[in-house]
Amino acid sequence: MTTPMLEIRNLHARIAEREILRGVNLTVPAGEVHAIMGRNGSGKSTLSYVLAGKADYEITEGEVLLDGEDILALDPSERAAKGLFLAFQYPIEIPGVATMTFLKAAMNAQLKARGQAEMTTPDFMRAVKEAGQSLHIDSDMLKRALNVGFSGGEKKRAEILQMALLAPKMCVLDETDSGLDIDALKIVSDGVNALRGPGRSMLVITHYQRLLNHIVPDVVHVFSDGRVVESGGKELALELESKGYAGFDEAAA
Repeated sequence: MTTPMLEIRNLHARIAEREILRGVNLTVPAGEVHAIMGRNGSGKSTLSYVLAGKADYEITEGEVLLDGEDILALDPSERAAKGLFLAFQYPIEIPGVATMTFLKAAMNAQLKARGQAEMTTPDFMRAVKEAGQSLHIDSDMLKRALNVGFSGGEKKRAEILQMALLAPKMCVLDETDSGLDIDALKIVSDGVNALRGPGRSMLVITHYQRLLNHIVPDVVHVFSDGRVVESGGKELALELESKGYAGFDEAAA
């Protein structure tokens, strides 16, 4: 039996004494794309933050295994070096830090953590150019400070560029469709789909089925009251779109 890429076992987490995750159980096999759908406040984004190691959250119970290794004791940079990547719902702006400088620093930090040689500048420039072409990222955008003055679509494309360059094995996409128009949604989705493969898994968190028309999941999980209450095929997303979350909220009660 192969080791799942991501395995979450009975995960409980709270912030400021308020329990948000209430026993999450979820397994994502290698090479699969899973979607999490749920209403606002169900705990979807909290799950992404806890996976990435955001400091505000206290884990009170459970395990998170990445490729068979428990990562909860690792800091965010160590989790990233192990191959975990989080694309934020609202990427933050970092004035004074050039996008290219950030990308090169991130890539070399991960290479160093894995005991590999840092990239030379020519190799780095070549990698950025190749990865950026399909995402419609031009040199002017890369010359700007990270996310500063970027449109919603530009911010999301910049994150998928990071994902392409860092080549993580487990990608968590937190409401990547937020703030995107139809054209930007297709560009970002095409970029994500280009990174699908047998050695990489993805967890796509979204409110709406429209994203899943473009990034078609292998499995859909319904999140309610801090845990997974139902899982099924891609048709489950269509059921949610037509019927809403009320029935699943009752299942969580």
